[in-house]
Amino acid sequence: MSLRVRPHEPAGDGTVLDITPESASWRYVGFRVVRLDEGRSYEHVEVGREACLVILTGKVTVVAGGQRFEAIGGRKSVFDGAATSVYVPAGIGYSIAADSDAEIAICTAPGSGAGAVRLIRSDAVEVRGKGTNTRHVRNILSDSDAAESLLVVEVVTPGGHWSSYPPHKHDRDAFPEETFLEETYYHRLSPPQGFAFQRVYTDSRDIDETMAVEDGDVVMVPRGYHPVGAPHGYDLYYLNVMAGPRRNWVFRNDPAHDWIVRQ
Repeated sequence: MSLRVRPHEPAGDGTVLDITPESASWRYVGFRVVRLDEGRSYEHVEVGREACLVILTGKVTVVAGGQRFEAIGGRKSVFDGAATSVYVPAGIGYSIAADSDAEIAICTAPGSGAGAVRLIRSDAVEVRGKGTNTRHVRNILSDSDAAESLLVVEVVTPGGHWSSYPPHKHDRDAFPEETFLEETYYHRLSPPQGFAFQRVYTDSRDIDETMAVEDGDVVMVPRGYHPVGAPHGYDLYYLNVMAGPRRNWVFRNDPAHDWIVRQ
């Protein structure tokens, strides 16, 4: 099975991508993308799974747990500032009504129903790296934010730069040295006809796959290192979803390339 998942034409409910623990052959992360024309709506309840609804583009009204968030979002593209998101505890039904054409990412992971519905605005930007390793990070659900399993972050990598680099991994349940986290990368490009590259590989090379990813593709990272490169002329956005048995992001760089950050 390829680690790259391509979007398909919208289903009747607007779904264009749907990665489940069953389809991915793993335990924790779920990822779905829904595209809604203005006036359409999407309703769902995540049984035994918490959710983070990330409004990728457009404006929507979200109703969940007795709360109503009117006309939230508003980005014309994922490169247009910060995302607005809604956290929904496990077992709470939600509805998303499109106030304009909209695209929504639904990120899920195991949950007991603890916590409360809340609106999230990820305005703070963290600049990581230097030179052609510079990228711009907005945490939506970091390991210091309230949630049960989910970690969600969006990253913009300028054209000609590398990201998730030096190659790093988080596939050992060995806290505090490293944590085990499954991960998905949802890729968008500007201009959208572009492409980027992602490699997923393990120390033993039992996984070693290099993919040319296009606008709207997802790459699944069950284990191993997972660097990304954006060609000159094409800015790359990706939305990361991570989850595992412990809600901490502790990674290990590939020893062969760790010298890059020790210069």
